[in-house]
Amino acid sequence: MHIVLIEPEIPGNTGNIARLCAVSGIELHLVKPLGFSVEDKYLKRAGLDYWHLVKVHYHENFSEVLRLFAGRQFYYCSKKAPRSYDAVSYTEDDFLVFGKETAGIPEALLEEHWEDCIRIPMRLGARSLNLSSAAAIVAYEAMRQIGFPGLESSGHWHEN
Repeated sequence: MHIVLIEPEIPGNTGNIARLCAVSGIELHLVKPLGFSVEDKYLKRAGLDYWHLVKVHYHENFSEVLRLFAGRQFYYCSKKAPRSYDAVSYTEDDFLVFGKETAGIPEALLEEHWEDCIRIPMRLGARSLNLSSAAAIVAYEAMRQIGFPGLESSGHWHEN
């Protein structure tokens, strides 16, 4: 599974998504330009000590992602999308695409891939969810559908 962030702007959101990727085994794709330095203290703080567990790919533009992973299924997450994120059947090789915090996914890209656009249901009049919250919601539904491959599904109680 893959999460793609197109031109993310807020380091804390990207750090939180990197942490999500670390604990779930999802690969992270960051599409430039980034609104921060990858050395940013807020980015690193949000990811804490998980960065070594994340497979991060950097791309010059989204066209590069589409070219490198041609033939793969991409789902474009947008509040404008016609169907709910839980109404599709995910596979281990899918790409979950999210736009930048202030603008979302570019309109032209949504129009070009309209049949692959998904949304998280929200109350009428609510503007949007936080990017890292939205990524977690969709990613864990996708992981649930495919059986949480490689993840521990139950905890263990340890007495001190």
